Amino acid sequence: MRLSGKIVLITGSGSGIGRSSALLFAHEGAAIIVNDRDADKGEETAGDICKAGGEAIFIQADVTDPESVKTMVDFAIKQYGRIDVLFNNAGVSGVGALHEVEPDAWDRVMSVNIKGVYLPSKYVLPHMMERKSGSIINMSSCIAEIGLARRASYAATKGAVLALTKSMQVDYVPYAIRVNALLPGTILTPFVENYLKTSYDDPEQAIAALKTRQLSGDLGSPEDVARAALFLASDESKFMMGSPLYIDGGVVFGKNA
Repeated sequence: MRLSGKIVLITGSGSGIGRSSALLFAHEGAAIIVNDRDADKGEETAGDICKAGGEAIFIQADVTDPESVKTMVDFAIKQYGRIDVLFNNAGVSGVGALHEVEPDAWDRVMSVNIKGVYLPSKYVLPHMMERKSGSIINMSSCIAEIGLARRASYAATKGAVLALTKSMQVDYVPYAIRVNALLPGTILTPFVENYLKTSYDDPEQAIAALKTRQLSGDLGSPEDVARAALFLASDESKFMMGSPLYIDGGVVFGKNA
């Protein structure tokens, strides 16, 4: 029970990495505040946690909307009195070289992936500061460290999240708040599977090509990232501050001969 007694808010936890993290964190003793724009998926995650004997509530909120996020945080604080861990997981992908990306698509990726970290943090931080305790986990990506074709908007946001993580850590270390980032490689989430099916004539061939990018020769699973997030959420990582944690199958630091 590595998170026994902790209250955890996970944005975008209706599916993928967020859902896997919510289920794992609950199994480890945390009470989970499930957040997602999709009410059906969010309710399903919360319901599955409760059916398994854990504790969870679902709060529908759009992480790009200040009032929506503030209302969510206020409700969570009223319900539990505190938030020990904030996992800024919500995000969207963006495909295209810079000249191919339309302004509205660019703005959408920027809003969800950067503003979606800023707003939950902004409204949770004062409560953590008051208690002088807390762990914030920001979802970056290994793409923040490498060049990858036709991912301009996505790479820009994930690089920004990594830089923001480091800056936040300096600002909030006086309050004993830790801020760290996850940098996954290609993870086979339902979103990625759907993207491959709708964007390629041969999805299996596309998956095989993706596997060659990673030194492991395989794609990661949502559970791989959830386990890393669990470490950052727990007191086991108390000496990690402003750190990037790679779960990338060797993309950044490895290269096949």
